Amino acid sequence: MSSATELIHSIPVDPLTGAISVPIYQTSTYVQDAPGVNKGYDYARSNNPTRGVLEQLIAELEKGEMGIAFGSGLAAIDAVVKLLKSGDEILAVDDIYGGAFRLFGSIYEKFGITVTYTDTSNIENVFNALSSNTKLIWLESPTNPTLKISDIEAIARIAKAQGCLLCVDNTFASPVLQQPIALGADIVVHSATKYLGGHSDLIAGLVVTKTKELGEKIKYIQNACGAILAPFDSWLVIRGIETLHLRIKQHCASALEVARFLETHPAVEKVFYPGLATHPNHTVAKKQSKGFGGIVSFTLKNDSEEAAVQLVTQTRLFKLAESLGGIKSLVSHPANMTHKSIPAAKRRAAGVADSLIRLSVGLEDAEDLVADLEQAFEKATGAKSKQSTVLSY
Repeated sequence: MSSATELIHSIPVDPLTGAISVPIYQTSTYVQDAPGVNKGYDYARSNNPTRGVLEQLIAELEKGEMGIAFGSGLAAIDAVVKLLKSGDEILAVDDIYGGAFRLFGSIYEKFGITVTYTDTSNIENVFNALSSNTKLIWLESPTNPTLKISDIEAIARIAKAQGCLLCVDNTFASPVLQQPIALGADIVVHSATKYLGGHSDLIAGLVVTKTKELGEKIKYIQNACGAILAPFDSWLVIRGIETLHLRIKQHCASALEVARFLETHPAVEKVFYPGLATHPNHTVAKKQSKGFGGIVSFTLKNDSEEAAVQLVTQTRLFKLAESLGGIKSLVSHPANMTHKSIPAAKRRAAGVADSLIRLSVGLEDAEDLVADLEQAFEKATGAKSKQSTVLSY
């Protein structure tokens, strides 16, 4: 049975009514037969049937033992960090999501949890950056926004030898393309806001653990702190996952076409897309992933913030907005948007140039997306690619 078929039929039919769509249990509490005697549910912060279906579903997709659903991706990250204590150290990828950088630095460093950043696409960097206090290695692969790829399997061996946890943010790849737990990771996190939800209509986060013991620890933290996902939003994520395989397939195909177009454009300095043979981590990406995702980033030859801003305000189909992974294509300028909270020097050192532009390639026809970029380049820079395109609506 294919993974797509298995996914569709792993979403259960309601045993009480036969409803083919998972019911939304919009309740805060549950009637008990006697104190402590119930049907498995007592209070909705602790458990909810709709949320429970999503948690089981994501655990199956990621080949883990437990899934836990949170009110946002950052709430999911926050719960993982709470496994640590004062004096512990996180070894994190340098090209990190701005929200995670802010959480690690502004919130947790004052509680005595230190963070060391390094380019984890180079295995030697990971090994050399370890210390006796390293208790968690934090990866994004691909990274946001320069799409660096880390060898998850190799880093998992390093983490095991060190006696520390390995957590992989799998938001960009999704479990359709990559399953970090199968490669040796202990924890996977998702911003389900992105590809899993897929329609830009919810905020959600997910954690999947390799073992039940680790999952119970995360679940305890969630119940103690309260960052749960609501029943309706849980249902929205389930609904999004139902079409995940089809959407990811199209995202990948169109992103590759867009990346190939950008490689030939005279105004573009560098294209970041793991599916291109020119990407420095292409071989590793090909080894550990079933595809290369729907995100494409690039820098301009005129490496200026002003030029990038001019370009991102000229697109028509690519909507200028935060976030990614939805059916509509989005464009963003990380230096001014998603990564603004990272100091400029640190941001540039990680490869996030002032002119870097990130595209979330949606489900529109790829030819129309290329045509939109062509007209935006011509308006913003005056440069035109060798291929002639006409934007249609």
